[in-house]
Amino acid sequence: MAGQSALRVVWIYPDLLSTYGDQGNALIMAYRARLRGHEVERVDVRSDQPIPAQGDVYLIGGGEDRPQRLAAERLLKDDGLARGLEAGGAALAVCAGFQLFGHSFYDDEKGTQPGLGLLDVTSVRGTVRCVGEVTAEVDEALTVGGRPLPRLTGFENHMGTTQVGPGARPLARVRSGNGNGAGSGVDGAHQGRIVGTYLHGPVLARNPALADLILGWVDGNPAPTPAEDLWHDRLRAERLAAVGG
Repeated sequence: MAGQSALRVVWIYPDLLSTYGDQGNALIMAYRARLRGHEVERVDVRSDQPIPAQGDVYLIGGGEDRPQRLAAERLLKDDGLARGLEAGGAALAVCAGFQLFGHSFYDDEKGTQPGLGLLDVTSVRGTVRCVGEVTAEVDEALTVGGRPLPRLTGFENHMGTTQVGPGARPLARVRSGNGNGAGSGVDGAHQGRIVGTYLHGPVLARNPALADLILGWVDGNPAPTPAEDLWHDRLRAERLAAVGG
């Protein structure tokens, strides 16, 4: 954020990767940044536009196979995201976006396709569609205000199976649902200032502490956002109760 007048939230390719209400992640991130005292500039970058290298938080969401493939083709030709992360930006990548951040992903039409290599993960085509509610315990290495993040809750809908390499760590240990694939036992990954997950909901509406974690990385304040989270807490309680959590 050094030298900038506003915290920049960059939503990547909403025209391709916003199948499951992922705009909610941009709304929550911007809202909580304002509560932390920041002016916020939200930048929605369509797939025919360059990605700014001056972003603070980059968000990318989910989509079907063809939009995912098109997004990969464009992202591999645009170094704005990589330069923004190298300059200290942070990122949240969801579902198809999570796969794109890895070394490779699988496309039904063209087979294995190269990813961005920003996360040490590799995704392949699974044998079972993973659909339904997920709860997961967040890696204890990730904290907000010195405390571990609360249990994650979200909704998954994907065929991908993602393996986490040694350069990254799983985001969370699955208690119910599938996460990175049937039998994996984990969901998502984190590495540096990047978080990837299969969880929709949108994930930040269900898990605002995850937004606080990412904001703490970019503004240097590890404390929770001073927010009234009554409605978030009600949503979390409802979804956790639905799976006996």
